[in-house]
Amino acid sequence: MSSNLDKIMKPKSIAVIGASTKEHTIGSDLMKRLQEYKFNGKIYPVNPKGGVIEGLQAYTSVLEIPGEVDLAIIVVNAKFVLDTIDQCHQKGIKGLCIITAGFKETGAEGAEAEKQLLAKVREYGMRCVGPNCLGVVNTHPDIRMDGCFAESLPERGNIGFVSQSGALGGGILNILKDLNLGFAQFISIGNQADVNAETAMEYWENEDDVEQILLYMESIQNPSNFKNLASRISKKKPILALKAGRSAAGASAASSHTGSLAGADKAANALLQQSGVIREYSLKNLFATAKVFANCPIPKGDRVAIITNSGGPGIMATDAVCEYGMQMAKISDATKEKLRSFLPSAASVKNPIDMIASAPIEHYKQTLETVIADENVDMIMVIYLPFLGLKDIDVAKAVMEIKAQYPHKPVIGVFMTKNEFFTKLSDMEVNMPFFMYAEEAADGFNRLNQQRKWMERPQGKVPCYDVDRNKVEKIIKSSIAEGRDQLTTLESIDVLQAYGIRACKYGLATNEEEVATLGNSIGYPVVMKMTSKTTSHKTDVGGVRVNIQSEEQLREEYRDLIAKLTEKGLIDGLEGVIIQEMVKGNREMVCGIATDPQYGPMMMFGLGGVFVEALKDVTFRIAPLTDQDACEMVKSVKAYKLLQGARGTKPADMAQIEETLLRLSQLVNDFKFIDELDINPLLISEKTGEGIAVDGRIKVRLNEAKEALGCECAACSC
Repeated sequence: MSSNLDKIMKPKSIAVIGASTKEHTIGSDLMKRLQEYKFNGKIYPVNPKGGVIEGLQAYTSVLEIPGEVDLAIIVVNAKFVLDTIDQCHQKGIKGLCIITAGFKETGAEGAEAEKQLLAKVREYGMRCVGPNCLGVVNTHPDIRMDGCFAESLPERGNIGFVSQSGALGGGILNILKDLNLGFAQFISIGNQADVNAETAMEYWENEDDVEQILLYMESIQNPSNFKNLASRISKKKPILALKAGRSAAGASAASSHTGSLAGADKAANALLQQSGVIREYSLKNLFATAKVFANCPIPKGDRVAIITNSGGPGIMATDAVCEYGMQMAKISDATKEKLRSFLPSAASVKNPIDMIASAPIEHYKQTLETVIADENVDMIMVIYLPFLGLKDIDVAKAVMEIKAQYPHKPVIGVFMTKNEFFTKLSDMEVNMPFFMYAEEAADGFNRLNQQRKWMERPQGKVPCYDVDRNKVEKIIKSSIAEGRDQLTTLESIDVLQAYGIRACKYGLATNEEEVATLGNSIGYPVVMKMTSKTTSHKTDVGGVRVNIQSEEQLREEYRDLIAKLTEKGLIDGLEGVIIQEMVKGNREMVCGIATDPQYGPMMMFGLGGVFVEALKDVTFRIAPLTDQDACEMVKSVKAYKLLQGARGTKPADMAQIEETLLRLSQLVNDFKFIDELDINPLLISEKTGEGIAVDGRIKVRLNEAKEALGCECAACSC
C-alpha cells in the first residue's frame, strides 16, 4: 500500500467530525487550533446539531458538506467511528485522523473494533492516523495545519517527529519554544492501526521540508521492514530515536500502554544500530541532539578546535572530545600566525585556543573567523565565561554573525552563564546550538560524527558460502525423529563443520579400544568429552577431561568417566565420547545465536569461556549479518584488544573470525527454526590465530523444524 500521506499532511480541506461549541473539549480545542494557526484551506465543522461553531457553519453530517474534503479529523464517541468511516468513504475522503480512544488499548472488545476499522480503511483505499492519538501538524507556510489539541501552537522548524504517546507529543509541542526547536511535521500515531513510524519515515524520506526525523517509540511492529527503511533513509538524513521499554517493568508498561509486545531491549538496540538510527536514552538528550542537527551541517571529519576565554573549561572540553574518540585539530602554522597578530601575548594559540579572560567581542569574532577558515578544522566549540562586563547575548550574536558567513562547518557555543541567556535565545532566530556545559557540546559533535561515519559507511553485503545443507538437514531430522529439540555435542559440531566453521579435529568413540585408536591418530594432547542425548551441560557431571598426554592416561580417564556416569545413573543417555585435538590458547571468545520472539534471530559475539556471564562483554546484531556488521561486531567488544595481540600474543585472524559469524548467520537464515546456538569457547589458536570451535550446542524449535523439514510427527522415520 502506498505510503503517500498527502491527503493527511497536506490537505486543502478538513472536516472536523465531532466539532463542538462546548469549551475545553477536544472537538472545541481542535477547531480553535486550526483557526488560530491560520490553516490555509477550508475547515468544515461537523456536529449532529448543526449551527455555527467558531464562526463557521456546522454540518449535521459529512455528506452535507458542499465541497471536496481531503482529511477528516474524527473525535466522535468510539461506537460511532465505524459508521463515520463509511460516511467518509461515501463522501470520497481519503485521509483520516482518528483522535477517538476506546480501541485496542482497552482490551479484546476494543481490539476487535480496531480490526474492523482497519479492514474498512484498507477496503476504501484510505490512509489513517490513530486511533487514540493527539493529531497531526504541518507548519509549512503553504499549509499551516495544527490538527491536534496541544495547548501551544507549533513552532516552525525542520524536524519530522513521530510519537507513539499522544500526551508526550502534546507536552513536547508545548515546550518547543523553550527548547529553541521547531517541527516541520508532527504525527501522533497512537495505536498505529494503519500509519506507524515506518510509514512516516518513508513519507518524509524525500520531503525537503523534513531535514531530520525524531521517533518516540514503545515498540517496533515490523523490525525487518523498519531496518530496511531506516538503513536507507538514515543515509540521507539523521534519524534519532527514543525507544522506551528498556527495563522488564518498562517493557511490560509499554505493552499495556500500546497493546503490542515490546521486544527485548538488546534486540531493539542491535536493530537501531544496524539501521543507522541514533539512539538517545532521555528526552533531554533527544532534543539536545536534535538542536545540533537542526543548526549544524554534517562535518567532513572528526577534528575539533576549541576557542575559549578560560583555561579550565578548555581543558575539560578537550577531555570530553578525546573521550569520544575524536581528534583535537592540529592548527596550521598560518592560522597560528594570524591569531598571534591580534591576540595578546599571554594567549595560547595551540588547540584549545585560550584568548584569556580579557578577550573582547572583537577577539571572539576574529578568532572564530580565522579558525573556521583552517582546513585542518572540521568542527568548532566556542566557550564563553562572563568576565569584565562582557554581555553573553552580545557575544552570542557576534559569534552567530560569523557563523552565518561560514555555514559549511558545525559551530557549537558553550555559554556558562545564567539561565536568562537561554530564555533570551528562545525569542531569537539562532543559527547554531548553545549549551551550558562543554560535555553537552562534545556529545553533539560525537552525534554529528556518528552520522558522518554512517553516511560514509559502505552498504555491506550478505555473502553466500558453499555449504553442505543436506548434511545439516539429515542431522536435524534424526534429532526430530527421536523427539529431541537439543542436538548432541557431536551433532552440533557436525552441523558447524558442514557450514565451513573451523572446529577441532575430532572423532566419536563408543568403547575403550576406539578411544585409544582415535587418540593416537589425532595426536596428543587431546580432550575427551562425553556426548549424551540426556545431559547437555557436560562439565556439571565431569564429562570433560582436558590435556590428556598419552594413550595410557586416555584409557584411565575413559574408565573413570564410565564409572562416574554409572554411579550417577546417567550412563543410558551416553552416545559415546568425542576425542578432540587440544588447541592451545588462552583467549576464549563466544559466538552464537539467540532468538527474540519479536525481532527474530540475534547474533552474539564477545569474550567467552567462564567470563561470558560475569563480564558480559558481548555485542548483538540482528541476522542476517552483512560483512560490515560482522566487522563491527568483532571491533566493538572490549576484548578486541586481546584479539589484536596484547602482550606479545599472536594477533587473531580477524577475517576468519568475521567469516565464522557470517557462516553462522547463513546457517540460521537457512534453518530459521534454530532457537539457540552457542560456540563457547571459540578458542583463538596461539599457533595460527584462527578462531576454533571447541564446543557447540544447538537447540531447535521442534514443531517449526518438523513443519519446515516435512516431518509428520516425533516418531517419523525421517
